[in-house]
Amino acid sequence: MKKIELLSPAGDLSRLKIALLYGADAVYLGGQNYSLRANATNFSIDEIKEGCDFAHKLGKKVYQTVNIVFHNEDIDGIYDYLEKCVNAGVDAFIVSDPFIINYIVKNFPNVEVHVSTQNSTTNVETVKFFKKEGVKRVVPARELSKDEIKELCDTGIDIEVFIHGAMCTFYSGRCVLSNYITNRDSNRGGCSQVCRFAFD
Repeated sequence: MKKIELLSPAGDLSRLKIALLYGADAVYLGGQNYSLRANATNFSIDEIKEGCDFAHKLGKKVYQTVNIVFHNEDIDGIYDYLEKCVNAGVDAFIVSDPFIINYIVKNFPNVEVHVSTQNSTTNVETVKFFKKEGVKRVVPARELSKDEIKELCDTGIDIEVFIHGAMCTFYSGRCVLSNYITNRDSNRGGCSQVCRFAFD
């Protein structure tokens, strides 16, 4: 049986180091752009490099989220940003938008692409599609049953599942309520957690 990787979030450099020293095999982090981790401190390019250097000395990995749902204005600067992150040493990008998947696979073959839960992947055929596109791992929608997850694992691609963390009342990656009620777009990092509000 393949060894399970324990992946932990890292909101800043201190948390990154603690997670890795206390047993995580890898961490995921958000940069200061293009990440849904808007409530974390998040990492500058220099901090990403420092975190990657620290992880790699321990034989561990760093994955970076670039998983917003891109609108036209969000695309400006993304290609240069990805290159800076690759040069800083990230091992994989966690992404949701198809054009980012394609760009990374073509331009950075040594960096893995992991499809974010933000993509709402719920079936075997979609996983097979991503596999053909060069994706290394899929993080399916958090609403799947164990049996459904097992079917995805049988495709031969790496499957990552959440075992702890905040849960939404919408399908993973498909919330519009936050933006509608509070003008904060959860699909671009601004989730106001409106689904936890007490409504009459």
